[in-house]
Amino acid sequence: MRLEGRARRLTIFVGEEDAYAHKPLATEIVHRAQQAGLSGATVIRGIEGFGASNHVHTTRILSLSNDLPIVVVIVDAAERIDAFLPQLDELITEGLVILDDVEVIKYVGRSPRA
Repeated sequence: MRLEGRARRLTIFVGEEDAYAHKPLATEIVHRAQQAGLSGATVIRGIEGFGASNHVHTTRILSLSNDLPIVVVIVDAAERIDAFLPQLDELITEGLVILDDVEVIKYVGRSPRA
């Protein structure tokens, strides 16, 4: 897949404990993005954060949290991202979903391993 120029970034903020059908929510989002043929997805685990509940989740030793912030980032053509959004309505019951129009400078994948 070739991706360059104008694109859309989908960023999804959820909690580490969020689940869908007994699987981590971030994992379900990544698998659905792959099935939808999107260009790629990255899951980032945060070390500290808070959201609408105003409760701080952190990795600091004195206040360990088992519900750290998780961010899923997907970049693809705007129409492909927009077509994927309805799946998020089913998956996300709490969290934050944002869209940004971006400019892709370079997108190069690894060669398939033999």
